[in-house]
Amino acid sequence: MRYLIIGAGAIGATLGGRLAEAGREVVLVARGTHAEALRADGLRLTTADGERVHRLPVATGPADLGPLRPDDVLLLTVKTQDAVAALDTWGAAEVAGGGTAAQRLPVLCAQNGVESERLALRRFARVYGVCVWLPATFLEPGVVTALCTPLTGILHLGRAAGGADERIRAIAADLGEAGFEAPVVEDVMRWKHAKLLSNLGNAIQATTGPEPDPAKAALLLRAVREAQAVFAAAGIAHTSDAEQAAARDGKVEQPAGVRGGSSWQSLARGTGSVEADYLNGEIVLLGRLHGVPTPVNDVLRHAANIFAREGLPPGSMSVADLTALADEAEGRG
Repeated sequence: MRYLIIGAGAIGATLGGRLAEAGREVVLVARGTHAEALRADGLRLTTADGERVHRLPVATGPADLGPLRPDDVLLLTVKTQDAVAALDTWGAAEVAGGGTAAQRLPVLCAQNGVESERLALRRFARVYGVCVWLPATFLEPGVVTALCTPLTGILHLGRAAGGADERIRAIAADLGEAGFEAPVVEDVMRWKHAKLLSNLGNAIQATTGPEPDPAKAALLLRAVREAQAVFAAAGIAHTSDAEQAAARDGKVEQPAGVRGGSSWQSLARGTGSVEADYLNGEIVLLGRLHGVPTPVNDVLRHAANIFAREGLPPGSMSVADLTALADEAEGRG
């Protein structure tokens, strides 16, 4: 199999670099200055094993590759707000022997949130979910860091519609040889809904900074409680904290220090967008559909989007001010 890493940022470049180290064929798909840096200087990937430079093929779109191969695997690692454009572009790509990628090739949605699988299922016949536990940092073109040990990350895999098959088991085997634990599960979206709960804090990090703070923890707890109420009303199952902890225990230890999450990194790079509409916004959407109030998540979604749209520095809002907005929205103010 050849792996096309569509969105070779923090997660994508780590997956691509590690797969290449394990002898798998990889193409990195990137844009702008990041693509230029990857082509000129290679991917500078630092893991717990040290820094390596990977000189891998780089594409900006399907036209750079010609007809795709029947053994290609599309690993979608763009942020969810960029998923439709990527799915449309790559889904329409021709495959050697006839048909399009959407008709013939598997696409794996290795992203936060739970929306990309639904977007992909509208377009692709073979869609798989990936619950990503892989802390990584991407702030400079061509440079990615992922320092967890003894494993680089844990990736629960399965068919987006439920179940598993031989294709995803083969992909999991490749990932296992590349430094990841890659359990194949029958209910991957149950794992992804649980991960969504932890990602509700991304907007708090982005706007008030990644440093630990009891006030931030308290605000996150309020957002999580809203989400749990929404999941209960919608009948959505998710893995428990204990089940997640058992899956990660002793396998993905991070070094000491403060690390900004994916939304913080998007603001630091000045991308102009964050994934808040598909994290906190997922809870807001479900709350509106099922009659459950979600004022805290709506405030967090709105604040993170303002930061991205106006180019505000990440972490430049006080947690007291953000909490006050949540209090007012909740009727406490």
